[in-house]
Amino acid sequence: MIRLIRLVAAIACILLGAVVGALNTQPVLLDFGLASVHASLGLSVLVALLLGVVIGGTILAVGVIAPLRRRLRRAENAARAPRSES
Repeated sequence: MIRLIRLVAAIACILLGAVVGALNTQPVLLDFGLASVHASLGLSVLVALLLGVVIGGTILAVGVIAPLRRRLRRAENAARAPRSES
């Protein structure tokens, strides 16, 4: 059931992206200082959103998920270690 929901959400996002790209065909010039790129407004918006998702996901993975995985690994190792009785 969860896979179906994810598939429907992914298809909805792809369709929404296609609609945004199709409705915003105005040309824009992106100037990066050293280089400039001609692209459509829809493509520029979609690339900016995609970059935001990738950068946000990376920050989340490095700042939250990685420390939690390390903590879990340490807890699992401590649970497996034989307990010495004093």
